Amino acid sequence: MPTPPINEDTICAIATAQGGAIGTIRVSGPKAIAVTDDIFTPIAPSDTPLAQRPPYTLTFGHIKDEAGTIVDEVLIGLFRAPHSYTGEDSTEISCHGSPYILSRVTQLLIRQGCRMARPGEYTQRAFLNGKMDLSQAEAVADLIASTSEAQHRLAMNQMRGTFSHELMRLRDQLLHLTTLMELELDFSDHEELEFADRSELQTLASRIATVIARLADSFYTGNAIKAGIPVAIVGETNSGKSTLLNAIVGEERAIVSDIQGTTRDLIEDTINIQEYTFRFVDTAGIRQTTDAIEAMGIKRSYQAIQQARIVLWVVDSTQATAQITALAPDILPRCHDKHLIIILNKADLLSSAPLVDSKKLPEGTLLLSLSAKQGSGLERLLNSLAEAAHLPHLGPTDVIVTNLRHYEALTHALDSIRRVQAGLSTNLSGDFISQDLRECLFHLSDIVGEVTTDEVLGNIFKRFCIGK
Repeated sequence: MPTPPINEDTICAIATAQGGAIGTIRVSGPKAIAVTDDIFTPIAPSDTPLAQRPPYTLTFGHIKDEAGTIVDEVLIGLFRAPHSYTGEDSTEISCHGSPYILSRVTQLLIRQGCRMARPGEYTQRAFLNGKMDLSQAEAVADLIASTSEAQHRLAMNQMRGTFSHELMRLRDQLLHLTTLMELELDFSDHEELEFADRSELQTLASRIATVIARLADSFYTGNAIKAGIPVAIVGETNSGKSTLLNAIVGEERAIVSDIQGTTRDLIEDTINIQEYTFRFVDTAGIRQTTDAIEAMGIKRSYQAIQQARIVLWVVDSTQATAQITALAPDILPRCHDKHLIIILNKADLLSSAPLVDSKKLPEGTLLLSLSAKQGSGLERLLNSLAEAAHLPHLGPTDVIVTNLRHYEALTHALDSIRRVQAGLSTNLSGDFISQDLRECLFHLSDIVGEVTTDEVLGNIFKRFCIGK
């Protein structure tokens, strides 16, 4: 028997996390109001069934099982199509947060004809019913997963449609350019007709390419905000790397020992500094070793430097010159495109600041003296990390790309529009230029879901939590 179209089913799912005082069950689909009515009894002053009540109302009453036994006292929120999150008739049942009660209510709904919602199915229905485009739907998952102010702001901007509006403006300009090219082809037999000269078309194509390039370039910033700014903590054994990580995150995340080579694998943790998330990686101490496992850890230390945006090189202040001289050939070449901060640790063991020849260090290297064990100088380090991130302050209308799928589509669109530019400058046949324009439009349309396949949709929405 073939599976019915997604919108013919009525679905239900628990939409709140366990442990709260209140739990919410969402019901959506053509029979959402009817199946909720079947298990719900309103309490006076009105016993009007839900089907006869106006939308956007709350109704207090009882959920009862088939035997008439009260399961819980609840509030029912009522929404009618198309003015609901999914664009369908919907109800939201707010009951007590007991896992038993939530399970019982869900079982009763299923016995009345609902089925359990798949991950992301509510948002998928909202997309399919035209309540939002695909980029806005993906922003819902980002909003749920946001852990910092910057992540929250970016997700809200995208969910409100700032990215979609930018793409719509691009699409309109591309359609205008495509129209001019198609008219040129349609009337190619009439040399006296000219809809736009090549220089005007080139100017328009250049303007489109500039906007697409700006959006694609913003992914570097957007990905750092979304995934967390990677910070590698490196240095010799026993320089205090693990102590520094523990001091930064405020807990004993890494084992601290006087025995050299304790850290042999990467240890990661994240914290928010100001409005951004930083992802710290504590690495194995760098030194000459014959231990095969420790050598593997040191190799991963170098990989962490390569993947980092900021490198914290922790140096024992009591051996500052010797350690910097010994590790400079291994660390500095790997930091040419990084923000390098040298941490002169164990400052509490010195009566004066350690002497370090900064002229031998790359330009822009920051030297900070602190004691990770005592926590002194830590606040200055956190402020320096926020400055080193060099991330712009984001306003409510800023468009920053955070999604790898969007970035890939933009890079393909950019390749296409650059071929258009090249074709216009070399007087290439309009047939080839029009094909490149259509490709550019295709890739931009893919972002908002106008041409996206079912397989792509499945991959996107399966990452959502059930109930959303």
